[in-house]
Amino acid sequence: MTSLTPLPNRAVIAVAGADRVAFLQGLVSNDVTEAAPGRAVWAALLTAQGKYLADFFIFATQDALLLDVAAADAAGLLARLSRYRLRAAVTLAAREDLAVYAAWGTPPALPPAAVAAPDPRLAAAGWRILSPVPLPATATAEDWDRHRLALGLPDGARDLEPERSLLLEAGFDELGGVSWTKGCYMGQELTARTRYRGLIKRRLVPVTLDGPAPPPGSEIRRAEAPDAAPVGVLRSARDGLGLAVLRLDALDTPLRAGDTALTPRIPAWMRLPERPA
Repeated sequence: MTSLTPLPNRAVIAVAGADRVAFLQGLVSNDVTEAAPGRAVWAALLTAQGKYLADFFIFATQDALLLDVAAADAAGLLARLSRYRLRAAVTLAAREDLAVYAAWGTPPALPPAAVAAPDPRLAAAGWRILSPVPLPATATAEDWDRHRLALGLPDGARDLEPERSLLLEAGFDELGGVSWTKGCYMGQELTARTRYRGLIKRRLVPVTLDGPAPPPGSEIRRAEAPDAAPVGVLRSARDGLGLAVLRLDALDTPLRAGDTALTPRIPAWMRLPERPA
C-alpha cells in the first residue's frame, strides 16, 4: 500500500544558472554534486559559527537545483542565498507552481511532470516528491508526522533551534546530511571540530510519552529529582511520540515533562557514545 500526502508546510526554491552547483557547494553541509535525477541530497545552511539556520532536500533537474524547504523558512533562505550570490551566474526564485509531497510504503505511481527521489535520510522514510499537478492523496500530513516521529527524523525548526543547534546533535551525521570529504562550506570548521573532538553532550532523540504531550519547549527533568535543573527540552510531538533534546547522561533515567512521563527510544540508525552499564 502507498501512503501519499501533500505537505502544505513545505515550499520550493529553484537555484538555476551555470554556477548553481558550485554556488551551493560552498554554502551547505552536504555534497551538492551528489544530487541527480532520482537522487536527492539532504543538507543544511549554517551560520559562520556552525549553528543551524535551515535544512532542505536538494533535487537536480536538467536546468536547476530545487530546494524542498519548510515554508516558514523559505523567504529567509531565499534572502540569505541572494546575499551570497555576488557575481555567481545564479538565479534564485520561489517555485510556487510546485507542491511538495511525501510518500511511504510501496513505490508511488507518479506523472511524468513530477520530480521524485527516495528520502536520502532513511529508506523507511519513503520518497520526496515535487509536482506541478495535484496528486491523489491516500494519507494526511498528520500521518506523515507520525511516520517520521516513529523513525526519529527531525522536522526543521520544529526540532532544531535556529542559531543554536549543532547538526551533530540532531543526527545529521548518521542520516547522511553532512559530507566529511567535500571541503569547505560555511560553518564547516566547527562541525568538523565537534565530530573529531567528541564535543556532543546532548542529542535530539525519539521519546514515547505516557500522557498528554506538553507544549514544545517544555523542560524535561529526571523523575526522581523534579526540582533539579532540567536535563532536556521537548520539541515536536504527536500521539504519544515525540522528539526531545536530552543530555546524554540522562538517557537511562526516568524522565518527566510536567505530569507526562517520557522514555527515550533510541533508533537503530543512531550512534551514541557508550554509556555506563
